[in-house]
Amino acid sequence: MNTLDFDKRPEDTRIVVAMSGGVDSSVVAGILKREGYDVLGITLQLYDHGAAVHRAGSCCAGQDIDDARRVCETLGIPHYVLDYEARFRETVINPFAEAYAMGETPIPCVACNQTVKFADLLATAQELGADALATGHYIRSRPNPASGQPGRRALYRPIDSDRDQSWFLFATTQEQIDYLRFPLGGLSKAETRALAEEMGLVVAKKADSQDICFVPQGKYTDIINKLKPNAALAGDIVHLDGRVLGRHVGIVHYTIGQRRGIGVATGEPLYVVHLDARGRRVIVGPREALETRRVYLRDMNWLGDGELAVDAGRGFACFAKVRSTRPPTEAVLHADENGIYVDLMTGEAGVAPGQACVLYSAPGADARVYGGGFIERSERSVEAETLLKALLEKPVAA
Repeated sequence: MNTLDFDKRPEDTRIVVAMSGGVDSSVVAGILKREGYDVLGITLQLYDHGAAVHRAGSCCAGQDIDDARRVCETLGIPHYVLDYEARFRETVINPFAEAYAMGETPIPCVACNQTVKFADLLATAQELGADALATGHYIRSRPNPASGQPGRRALYRPIDSDRDQSWFLFATTQEQIDYLRFPLGGLSKAETRALAEEMGLVVAKKADSQDICFVPQGKYTDIINKLKPNAALAGDIVHLDGRVLGRHVGIVHYTIGQRRGIGVATGEPLYVVHLDARGRRVIVGPREALETRRVYLRDMNWLGDGELAVDAGRGFACFAKVRSTRPPTEAVLHADENGIYVDLMTGEAGVAPGQACVLYSAPGADARVYGGGFIERSERSVEAETLLKALLEKPVAA
């Protein structure tokens, strides 16, 4: 077996590397080239928003494409650029704006992986006769053969927990996982940059890309207002107890859990606890109203062995993350007539619809990724749920 778990020599193994123009994917290409693989670099041109193409922390546009080309020249591998702007706009940018207009907090990186990178680009890699598509994500995969599926693989958290990107990859299908390779899963970010320096890559000191790569200067509301102008309509800022505290200029300017910049002063700390898109209301309350113990999931993607089987009485004990930067904590997965939901043993504050709940076998770096789903809704304390339900059922003045 070679280092990518193929039973043939590296020089007989063709690998397409998804190259964003950043240090991580560049080092992946360098590592595989050094090991003797037949490497092709492909960069996707995803957007072009003027200032964004030269902004530090962007990817897949302007200067980043040029950086990827120069890296490939240094490594002596072919480089191709594919124009996916229309596809990216259709499957990532437009749904991002629509979700915000509905009061959700979407994760465009997950959508990009689901549609553009691990679907369209993966299909292109297969058409080029590649044995695998390699990326610069910090996550690990290992062989996990099953009956009739000798090439089956499983996902695990990376060595560097500070760079863990498994939360963004929970929606990857089993078929995609079997074809993908993640050479950086066993490295720290510092080691990756050191390798870039050693290889003489122009991107060795380049800033990391941001989560929302297509948003100029990080102002996501500019994109939303352009695509969904109705999302910026004014409305009331309302307390959970029904008091109207003030006005806002659009729910897209608020996120669940937000405290600063709400725009009202009452003498008590207030947090955004719900965004009522239909009534154009920003609903606020005390911090304890944010405490979430249960989340209901949609579009569940199960990556464990066999079919998802949940004990009707006890549920499925696991660990969960509802934020990319938090470690997994104890949780129980349930599936019944109410749908699929997860009980969080320690609770979380500021959980928003549209975010992800990702499930793991354990809390540490060697934890297997069981998959996860998008949060449809969450449940707080009985008191907070009662107040919110009453408020949402109350008619909103025109």
